[in-house]
Amino acid sequence: MSRKTSTRIVAVCAALLTTVSLTACAGGSTTAGSGSKDGGDANTITFWSNHPGSSRDLEQELIDEFEKENPDLKVELVTAGSNYEEVAQRFNAALAGGDLPDVLVASDVTWFNFALNEATTPLDELWEMNDIDSESYVDTLREDYKYKDKHYGVPYSRSTNLMYWNTDDLKAAGLPTDRGPKDWEEFDEWATKIKDKLDKPAVTVPDGSNYLDWYFQGMIWAFGGSYSDEWEPNFTSKESIEAGKFLQDQVKEGHIEISTDPTVAFGSGKASGLLESTGSLGGLKETATIPFITTYLPGPGPSAATGGAGLAVPAGISDERKANAVKFIDFLTNTENTIKFSQKTGYMPVRKDALDDPEEKKFLKENPNAQTAIEQLNENTKPQDYARVFVPGGGQRIGGVLDRITVGNEDVESAFGDLQKETQSVIDRDITPKLK
Repeated sequence: MSRKTSTRIVAVCAALLTTVSLTACAGGSTTAGSGSKDGGDANTITFWSNHPGSSRDLEQELIDEFEKENPDLKVELVTAGSNYEEVAQRFNAALAGGDLPDVLVASDVTWFNFALNEATTPLDELWEMNDIDSESYVDTLREDYKYKDKHYGVPYSRSTNLMYWNTDDLKAAGLPTDRGPKDWEEFDEWATKIKDKLDKPAVTVPDGSNYLDWYFQGMIWAFGGSYSDEWEPNFTSKESIEAGKFLQDQVKEGHIEISTDPTVAFGSGKASGLLESTGSLGGLKETATIPFITTYLPGPGPSAATGGAGLAVPAGISDERKANAVKFIDFLTNTENTIKFSQKTGYMPVRKDALDDPEEKKFLKENPNAQTAIEQLNENTKPQDYARVFVPGGGQRIGGVLDRITVGNEDVESAFGDLQKETQSVIDRDITPKLK
């Protein structure tokens, strides 16, 4: 797979820094300058996390190990939100004058916001000064955080979206038990058989407030549409409308269920399939009462988006705090710990040599469901559309409209037309002036 994320960000956004005011472009963050007051204890590292993949206990375990190896340093784990957006909101508030953390979780949507507004610090010099080998990270994942030839994050809880399938249900419906549907047309055929024989949805998926916009991105790509072509919204193209109508029809027919808690519904056998993050794998291994496999999203591909989060360091803290922060991040994501984190949660290992580790090889051989995400990363993913990750409020805006056409059963062309206009308005107001 060839991902040119860093190149496209540099090309598109170099012009943005020619202006003085940057706050509107990437989501309305307060600039770092107003929160530059550094009142923190350099020997206490404050880590703001939402504990991706229900990882709070694991994060604390890794922190305890770090403190044993570094007795002069302490780490305070703070639950800064229940999801990535809440962490970002709390950080924005801190930038306005509150106490800044030393390390924070920054998602696929929020890291660029912070980098563009100089709220987070470039890490390259810190890596060099503290003898940290940044080349040991998986290139694709590391370069996702590159902007203007500098890196503003370290890969941490990185994922793609996956299909999960109840193999007992597939067998009962007379379907293959070793693969998923090759495309959405075949999915419709599978879903019809599952509905007829088992009277349950083929797939359950989160609603618009819980990243349906991320999951639907793969479907709209498979239909030949997109959210945008760089800064040009594409919601009203024939292909995008077709994908929206397909989603709506599948919901109407009971083939796809929009749920506020889809992992529970799938894990308890109430739906035959699940469209969710790789980060749900660890929890499902522990709680699911049904046997299941993981598969790629239906094609034609690439039909899945990478996502998840990295770790960032605020710009407005002392150099000593920054040095301790990158030391902690390096430990938290080292080969041993990224393997442990990956195996416990389902997120992808972020160090290159993790896949060469004998224990990891053994784990993947015994747990082929975990291998799917790694293979799909190389074969079936591509960069996310600007309208979701770079346009301010993009994900929430798209998710809200997807709720309108699924839960609300509104006309797709009308709803997507509204989305096209709203997105274009935000681009015209907050982005186009800076591109000039």
